[in-house]
Amino acid sequence: QVQLVESGGGLGQAGDSLRLSCVASGRSFSVSIMAWFRQAPGKERLLVAAVDRSGTSTYYQPSVKGRFTISRDNGMNTMYLQMNSLKPEDTAVYYCASRPGTQTYYAPSEYNYWGKGTQVTVSS
Repeated sequence: QVQLVESGGGLGQAGDSLRLSCVASGRSFSVSIMAWFRQAPGKERLLVAAVDRSGTSTYYQPSVKGRFTISRDNGMNTMYLQMNSLKPEDTAVYYCASRPGTQTYYAPSEYNYWGKGTQVTVSS
């Protein structure tokens, strides 16, 4: 059983930075693929970034590449999303997700565990 809890969302202006955290329970964290999704009102949930179990292989949605950095601390059972140069279009609920595996998974349906989400709102 894995439980995920996100934190770090909030309000910001364009150009600001925020860091999201996802704390996971369970002993399988170190062998899990971890990912951040986001969902804006009226839109489908979108993969923002994913990281493999070692933290060395990452995927970024092209719209955030160069601005966001995903990382994980297996010793702390925590995943992070450092978001820099925020844009209004980054406004969404951000979700932490995980699943066992060794490859990148892109669809929400491919992830087993989810946090409840944290709101990020970026104004112009």
